[in-house]
Amino acid sequence: MKIVFIGDIVGSVGRKALKNIMPRLKQLHPHAVFIANGENAAAGKGITQAIAKEIYEMGIQAITMGNHTWDQKEIFDFIDRDDKMVRPANFPPGTPGKGHSVIKVKDQELLIINLQGRTFLPPIDCPFRKVDEILEADRKKHKFVFVDFHAEATSEKIAMGWHLDGKVSAVVGTHTHVQTNDNRVLPQGTAYVTDVGMVGPRDGILGVERNAVLQKFKTQLPVRFITDEGKWHFHAVVIELNDQTGLSKGINLIRYDEDQVFMD
Repeated sequence: MKIVFIGDIVGSVGRKALKNIMPRLKQLHPHAVFIANGENAAAGKGITQAIAKEIYEMGIQAITMGNHTWDQKEIFDFIDRDDKMVRPANFPPGTPGKGHSVIKVKDQELLIINLQGRTFLPPIDCPFRKVDEILEADRKKHKFVFVDFHAEATSEKIAMGWHLDGKVSAVVGTHTHVQTNDNRVLPQGTAYVTDVGMVGPRDGILGVERNAVLQKFKTQLPVRFITDEGKWHFHAVVIELNDQTGLSKGINLIRYDEDQVFMD
């Protein structure tokens, strides 16, 4: 099994980048499972049903979420019916949607788990305890397990990688929108990267129009953040799994730029 995981899709520019790059990725990795983080897909905040449909139609087989899950209020109308959308599992009990889901890949199954960190983010339930609960219930049923850990603190993400080493196929970080260069297979066989990066405006600040962010830093006054426009960049990872053990054989970064679309 091979997984291509695409970093946080940010706004219309991110969706444009996805539309441009997906045909190439499907050609390069014809048998891969394609997963993307979509929590910023609607103007940088949340996702709508129409945008989720658009992303699925491009070939994405599952969408993970994060702290902006509820920013588009219409999500309450459809998230319970969307088996391919996975929101953080450590949201409080009774929260709409699913924190983990299984997608079928030919004759195999992949368990997808979404978690959210607590450092510098809202104080929700413990992601470490929650993932242990899920694995205790489901790990024996599913050889292949993929975890998107949507977290702010680098230390918390690295800690999750070590916590799950040998227990899951891969742990990838999202949320900070900057692709890190620490992709590796940990000693017990779990693929890890601190942050996959983002798909969206290249010349903003984490996808936001940069002048507003600069004004905020320089004045500390309230500022309205809007998603940037212009050229895009595209960040993802490709993870190759061992079909016998369910653990990882390798994890490599994917990085494209609108000015260098065929850069490998």
